[in-house]
Amino acid sequence: MRQTSLSKNDIKFSSYLVGTMRLGKWGENFNTNQWIDFVERSLELGLRDFDHADIYGDYTTEADFGYVLKEKPHLRDEMQITTKCGIKMPAENRPENKIKSYDSSEKHIIQSVDNSLRNLQTDYIDVILLHRPDFLMNPNEIAEAFEKLKDDGKVKYFGVSNFSTSQFEMINSVFPLVTNQIEASLSHLDPFEDGSLDQLLMKNIRPTAWSPLGGGHFMHKGNSKLDQELNKILKKLCEKYELDTAQLMLLFLKKHPSGIVPVLGTSKTKRLEEALEVESKSMEKEDWYALYSAAKGEELP
Repeated sequence: MRQTSLSKNDIKFSSYLVGTMRLGKWGENFNTNQWIDFVERSLELGLRDFDHADIYGDYTTEADFGYVLKEKPHLRDEMQITTKCGIKMPAENRPENKIKSYDSSEKHIIQSVDNSLRNLQTDYIDVILLHRPDFLMNPNEIAEAFEKLKDDGKVKYFGVSNFSTSQFEMINSVFPLVTNQIEASLSHLDPFEDGSLDQLLMKNIRPTAWSPLGGGHFMHKGNSKLDQELNKILKKLCEKYELDTAQLMLLFLKKHPSGIVPVLGTSKTKRLEEALEVESKSMEKEDWYALYSAAKGEELP
């Protein structure tokens, strides 16, 4: 399996990250055997990177995944784990959280990592991301927390998620980041225009992208005029490239020179297999712009 470097550091990721959000309480609610089957098949396919967040499943999904490593501890050496922290969300097992808020304090980051290590039943996390920008964040305090976690061997690499270009620059200026996990898809084109992808490309840092299929919007054949026009282009290009709609949307993202690494949010290993079929394809530039213009609903200026 081809590996991609997310930055000038030596971290290497698979062509896709395997998302876990929908595998637990917030989705399929896999039992341990189902988790094991899914993880083992992902690894067989060469997809060794699993994307978590502490809040998934109301703070339960990391622990569900941890049972896999408890039953099959040798799998830890075959995988990389990304998880996120920084969102404080009301939940049954977090009664102290009265409202949804963001917390990037050193205390909260370190406490969150310790919780994730315990729940995931591992000694270290490969990548920790700040899940959302905390409007009260102090970059120097964040850097101190990251430095301590790195020195203690608890986390290897650090990044952010959903950060603007200025917020990314603020943190990256005091501590090196390996990615910004952003929303990007045919139904969310903002990163192509707001400087997010430009910034990461300039710094030789690969972006990761959540919801790369736009939440399945274009697979449901919307009835708006924009949807109808885009679906015509999608159908034409699916036939040309011999791909289905989901695969074509992944190919669209992978055309960008920043080297976008999509997060696959599926619970079906067949979808993982289908995503890997995209790796042998290359989209022509005019086709990319045909999709972009159709998704925007207007001709390029």
